[in-house]
Amino acid sequence: MEFSRRTLSLVTLALILGVLGAGVAWRLEVFQGGTAEAAASDSTQVASDLPETSGSAQFSTSVPQPVTGAQVVRDTLWIRVTASGQAEAFRRAALNAQVEGVVIAVPVRENQRVGGGAMVVQIDTTEFALQVAQARADLLAAQAEYRQTILFDDQIEDPAVREERQRIARSRSGLDQKEVAVRQAELRLARSRVQAPFAGRVADVEVVEGQYVTTGTGLLTVVDLDPIKVEVQVLEAELGYLSEGRRAEVTFAAYPGERFVGRVQTINPLVDPESRTGRVTVLLANPDHRIKPGMYAEVSLDAEALPDRVLVPRAAILERGEGRRRTMLFVYEPDGQAGLAKWRYVTTGRENEDFVEILPGDEGMVEPGETVLVDGHHYLAHDTPVRLVENVAAEGGRPGR
Repeated sequence: MEFSRRTLSLVTLALILGVLGAGVAWRLEVFQGGTAEAAASDSTQVASDLPETSGSAQFSTSVPQPVTGAQVVRDTLWIRVTASGQAEAFRRAALNAQVEGVVIAVPVRENQRVGGGAMVVQIDTTEFALQVAQARADLLAAQAEYRQTILFDDQIEDPAVREERQRIARSRSGLDQKEVAVRQAELRLARSRVQAPFAGRVADVEVVEGQYVTTGTGLLTVVDLDPIKVEVQVLEAELGYLSEGRRAEVTFAAYPGERFVGRVQTINPLVDPESRTGRVTVLLANPDHRIKPGMYAEVSLDAEALPDRVLVPRAAILERGEGRRRTMLFVYEPDGQAGLAKWRYVTTGRENEDFVEILPGDEGMVEPGETVLVDGHHYLAHDTPVRLVENVAAEGGRPGR
């Protein structure tokens, strides 16, 4: 009996656990099924609320894209030589004292414009004026003695005799020496007034009023800045391509983005054996004196001329293609009020900093007068509607630089 009761208890417990497990399984199945149906229902509802979209609708090419264009030209392509250099004054004069004395006036300051002959330093003239007066007095005494010696020489009939007596009289009276002494004294007086040798600007003033100077003391410098020179060091291998009178473009670190145009004035025939470079002098107009001596310069010199070439701006050239990169550009084709960007492969030739030569070939060709795109064209596809503008960024486009 005891064994039967224990067996019955175990069977009852097993039944209870089985019923509980079946209930839990049923509840989980119902919950999961309801969740999936609700999720599917929600997804359907959200999908029905969204507008229909497509890639072409989101990235429409029907609106003309702003681009900048430039004309293809047939012209001479200049291959240029580039080098660095430094601005130098066209004329430069360092003025030194030619007499000794006390400086009583410096009426100029640095960077001041002065005319040719203008007084820039005055040294005390008291002593020099006395020396002039003394020399002139000595000259008068010598002249009196000379006249007394030749008082009756006009009665001598022989001209040769009269001339010889006058020569002897001048020597005995010291008239020649006194005349020279007067000129020397007057020259010292004149040199006490220091003048600008030419029109220009004052630089490096080294003296002040009240300072005592001796012969050779540095006073100041006068520089002529219009025109101004740029001294360029060009590699010897490139000197042979240059000629005097050819065009030069100069940029200065002080004026980024601004180009100054000048001409090659001279080419030094000597090559520096250490640097293997030759000095080329470029002359630039500098009416406002903006360019200062000593400014660092980058110079581009016209060297080799290639006439009658089809040229496009460098910015027009792009490279496309998977694997093998191919050179191409976009040509603007008018189409109603706007236009189309036509993809065209081309073969390029020689080039400089601004232009690229387009060569005839199997790839394609452009003709003078056609318009090629130079900005806003980096992300275009063939036949994209475009409109020409001056400034792509200002028109809401995507500039390439």
